Amino acid sequence: MQHADLELALAIADECDRITLAAFSDRGLEVGWKPDGTEVTAADRAAETLIVERIATARPQHAVLGEEFGLRGDPAAPQRWLVDPIDGTSGFARRIPVWATLLALTDPEGVAVAVVSAPALGRRWWAARGVGAFASGARCRVSDVTDLADAQVSITLNDGWDALGRTDALVALGRSARRVRGFGDFWQHCLVAEGAIDVAVDAVGVSAYDLAAPRLIVEEAGGRFTDRLGEPTHTHDTAVSTNALLHDQVIARLA
Repeated sequence: MQHADLELALAIADECDRITLAAFSDRGLEVGWKPDGTEVTAADRAAETLIVERIATARPQHAVLGEEFGLRGDPAAPQRWLVDPIDGTSGFARRIPVWATLLALTDPEGVAVAVVSAPALGRRWWAARGVGAFASGARCRVSDVTDLADAQVSITLNDGWDALGRTDALVALGRSARRVRGFGDFWQHCLVAEGAIDVAVDAVGVSAYDLAAPRLIVEEAGGRFTDRLGEPTHTHDTAVSTNALLHDQVIARLA
């Protein structure tokens, strides 16, 4: 693999894994609350601090936008990293192993590099634009399911879907599938990229740093990643990923 920015992201993820795994194993983990009512831990802040420092050293011309500390670096920089030090902090705080560090490098053409590292699951996904997507070293490819009745679907219900008046549509989508589960967060999109499931519908209220890395991984695996209206983006507050073959059917049910 000859891709300097991807190599950098993977090396940073290695360091973050050591911080986050140690905290996850600490039975004395203290959990705080942010103004938006979501959980935060010292590990979130420590991992993001490390990410910012490593990028500032290796790529001083790049900016970093993180969940915990906002934008660091030149706001006009054409290269910007979107980072979530622990995606799934709620589960992390309850000793649920489904959480990950998300790193994505964006440029004027879109997302260029992505790493999703989930050390408690023993899994890591990564991608680079035009290079492909990989899960712990094996190339990812989405499924070839074409009928929703045969599909494995992940749905994340929350108050945001109620506010949009689309909760019934989500429930109907799940009932039309062969099997519905709620894997949530990054994991559902990575499972789409692997071909393990066929459709993932995220919660309403997600942010760019939640979505940029999973988006590239899904797209490089041959899938589609859009908002609930079908626009290819990681900057809106909804996200739907599919194996591409089912995408238009899913969007039609949600829009």
